[in-house]
Amino acid sequence: MNPVQSQLQKFHLVAGALGLSLLSGAGLYALAQPSKKPLLGQHISRSTFPNKHAHIPAQCYVETSFGTQNACQYCHTDGVYELGLNNNPQAGANPMVGNMQAEYGFGVYDYPQVVNSSINPWENTLFPEKLRAVAEALGVKPEGWDMQEYVRQDNWKAAYAQRPGRSPEWDTGVDSPMRLFPALSPDDLPADADGFVRSRLGVRGLFKDEQGWVTGWRAINFMPYGIFTPQTGSVSGVYIRLPQKFMQNASGEFDLSTYERNLELVQRNAQNRLQGEKTYVGGAAGVQMVRGQYPLGTEFAHPLHYVDLQADGSDRKISPFPGTRARRVKEIRWMYKQREWHPEEFGLALKEESAPVYAARDGGWIENGTGWLLGGWIEDKGGELRAQTPSELTQCVACHSGNVRQSDVGQNAVFTSGTGNTIDSTWAMPRQFTGTLGWREMDYLGYQAPKNGGAFGTLTTPEPLNRGKNIGEYRYFLDHVVGVSLYGDMPASVDALLNAEITRAKGYSADWPALRTEVEGKNPAGIQAAQELRLRLMREFTARGAYLTPAGTIRPELFLPTLTDATENARRYRQVVATQRYDFGKDVFPETLFTNRYFRTPETAFTHQDGKPYQLGEVITDRPVNPNPAEFTYGIGITPTLIDEEKPESEGGNFVRDYVPFPYGLIKEMRMPPP
Repeated sequence: MNPVQSQLQKFHLVAGALGLSLLSGAGLYALAQPSKKPLLGQHISRSTFPNKHAHIPAQCYVETSFGTQNACQYCHTDGVYELGLNNNPQAGANPMVGNMQAEYGFGVYDYPQVVNSSINPWENTLFPEKLRAVAEALGVKPEGWDMQEYVRQDNWKAAYAQRPGRSPEWDTGVDSPMRLFPALSPDDLPADADGFVRSRLGVRGLFKDEQGWVTGWRAINFMPYGIFTPQTGSVSGVYIRLPQKFMQNASGEFDLSTYERNLELVQRNAQNRLQGEKTYVGGAAGVQMVRGQYPLGTEFAHPLHYVDLQADGSDRKISPFPGTRARRVKEIRWMYKQREWHPEEFGLALKEESAPVYAARDGGWIENGTGWLLGGWIEDKGGELRAQTPSELTQCVACHSGNVRQSDVGQNAVFTSGTGNTIDSTWAMPRQFTGTLGWREMDYLGYQAPKNGGAFGTLTTPEPLNRGKNIGEYRYFLDHVVGVSLYGDMPASVDALLNAEITRAKGYSADWPALRTEVEGKNPAGIQAAQELRLRLMREFTARGAYLTPAGTIRPELFLPTLTDATENARRYRQVVATQRYDFGKDVFPETLFTNRYFRTPETAFTHQDGKPYQLGEVITDRPVNPNPAEFTYGIGITPTLIDEEKPESEGGNFVRDYVPFPYGLIKEMRMPPP
């Protein structure tokens, strides 16, 4: 028995003696906090959920345009594993998982009793007209909504006021749907210039300095990419808080400089930039650093905002937040590290797909199986925040988890998922800017709202380099996705810019091809040729630096939506709010995306699971699975994505096995390769 197994067994033996049904971290908390009610959840089968496969994001179901659009690598990579920072390689290094860039190999459980995961469950994304019909049947009239007024209303403050008691601790200890709501008051935001969140009220602070009561929270500013950006309609703020001993010096006194140093060590660890440090400092000098892992008691708070293109932090009447972050939030998300997780102890595990989730039915939290509690609160139909259901929270486990052999945790097995690109289940801090730029409110590359009636705002932070690839991070995204999000979509405003810029007259090898003509003509060979040409031309465009301004910032037309697009995106999402259909997708487009339609050539064709051929242009609702019950992969998807593992990039190849999300510096400041 390895040390992790032994430790888990001891926790469960003690918990079992007390008659508690809980996972190890929750048990630790219940024992360590006898004056508070135990934090208890339930093991819940995902087969009871409206969406049985909520851990597979909607983006994973899109076509790759004959391999020319590879958004898959941003999650399904071997790079982080090869650095020894997780055990969840998904680009071929784990033979039990395979190459998830190359195949739609979605796992199954209890098949065929439970519908297989190769049937796309994200109905709101696939069929936006069905969502609209459900909304109208409820008497909802989206065209009458004033979306500017809506996104400028505050729904965070009222939710925070429902948090039981006034304690700044992570757990109030009082049974309530808001029990674990983050102890981060919106009244104390935005953070100060040094990124620290201070309060005027001592009850919300832990210690006082010359600027106010320090709450322990500090803002993180990082390089975004195609999940939460202004183009996708959702933008993030992220805050971190460490336990109090990390804020104290060796004498046990609260000391901001000690806390700053410990936060810097946490950041360096998350970005694989340690230089021999073994422990934290000050009051935390006895805490050993574990490579690629956060210390116990680390918290993250993640408000997910609507987009307001006038929000740049300069006018609090619009929004106190920068970076297009509207006053209204779609969700408040939260993470708390409750127990250690050593991925090397589990190796290249094969997780148990049928394991239940461990969550609170109405408490707004779920275990991710790798040491973290995840919490989430989302808008009710009236726009106020409510606790998310276990089914909705499983979407969080999708991207914030890891790989565990369920036999190692015995009867307390819990569902895990996760991606290959995360560091200790997190996304933001690995992508955080270094230096003071990284410790301030998330501002989406220094966004400034448009002035004097301009169509687009401006970005003031230069593009960062990707440390492993030594090219601009956004350039790398454009070069491989040829779109603005992980869906591979390209708004009309972006397509129009590229059509005007990429021409033979300007020295490119061809004019930017019109894709819609081929799509409307249902011509798969023409679509393939157009997409291959688009990939080549996009790489010519970025190699010239034409995607940047002379200041080294990303051209706003490529990164920002038009006002109309931002408004209508919010209006479509509000239909999900009004119908409470979060289980069926939060990303809603004006029409079914091109990447969700069938445009395969005869030699790359696949059928529906019942053998019925797809018609050109038909919405892809399902893909074939292995029908042989005698084989290990029975029920698992078998359709190739058409991303060619062997084709070199110089010949238009798009497979990248080792993407790692670490920044190095700003492209205007750092042009030399990293040491």
